[in-house]
Amino acid sequence: MVRVPKLTRADVQAALRNPLAFIAERWTPHPRTVQRAALSALVMGVIIVVTGGAVRLTGSGLGCPTWPTCTDDSLTTTSAMGVHGAIEFGNRMLTYVLCAAVGWAIIAARSQKPWRRGLTRLGWAQFWVVMGNAVLGGIVVLVGLNPYTVAAHFLLSSALMAVATVMWQRTREGDGAPRPLVGKAVQQLVWFLVAASVLLIAVGTVVTGAGPHAGDSSEVDRIPIDWETVAKLHAVLAWIVVTLTFALWFVLKAVDAPRGPLDRTRELFVVLLAQGALGYVQYFMHLPEALVALHMLGSSVMWIWVLRVLLSLRERPDMTADLPGPTAEAPIGTRA
Repeated sequence: MVRVPKLTRADVQAALRNPLAFIAERWTPHPRTVQRAALSALVMGVIIVVTGGAVRLTGSGLGCPTWPTCTDDSLTTTSAMGVHGAIEFGNRMLTYVLCAAVGWAIIAARSQKPWRRGLTRLGWAQFWVVMGNAVLGGIVVLVGLNPYTVAAHFLLSSALMAVATVMWQRTREGDGAPRPLVGKAVQQLVWFLVAASVLLIAVGTVVTGAGPHAGDSSEVDRIPIDWETVAKLHAVLAWIVVTLTFALWFVLKAVDAPRGPLDRTRELFVVLLAQGALGYVQYFMHLPEALVALHMLGSSVMWIWVLRVLLSLRERPDMTADLPGPTAEAPIGTRA
């Protein structure tokens, strides 16, 4: 039977002053554990986008009509609020699961030996984006699902997925200076792809803000623009992204690029074809809720894979052996 070490008063004080450093001194996670922690934060970022879309698509956006409590008199949903209240409150509770996943990623990164400060900072960046988006989500409710705030809420979730994707990638590579695997012309083409993808996502939020799924059964303001016209612009941008991806794939094969960029580009191309087909089907079927939810999932996967293509264009050698760990830097009460 393993004996649990007894904590002294000094240990308790140190844990209260700097809990992350306290844990880091007593636990060294396997690199695969750090990778899984970062991946869990990314997966939860996607899940929160999909469940947020479910709130809107079921007309439950004002199921809890106030924030941070569910009603003026109750922190949680009540039976009188029905299924819409349960759906909206359930989505709010998933934010805590997302916080737990991000917190796990921060703890794992902080405890890795030697300490990778940049990795820990990426975890903290996710935490602050989550906090900011939680506040913005409350504002969305308080202003009655104003479509511009709803769009900002989604865009901030996309920013969270971007940071989580970068952290996940960084857990699987070293801290050496990045070495490009392709030439500058290919890098520029990928940056055009990233910019077009950002524009595609942004226009998609306008389609959402002007379209028929307002998020609640009551009268909700919409963006004063013909949503079908914006949807056609969205489709044009989607074709631009597909064309850029195909061109990138062709160029990478022509220059005999390494397998990593080629594989990621091929995977992105498949994701885009599936997403495009789904987009056309949902448009001609007059936006059924289930297909719109799948399209939101596809949008998240597409964005992650665009970033994976970008990150695959360089490699970073493992130089962690040359970096000092947190125990060599400062006493436990003063380390971050």
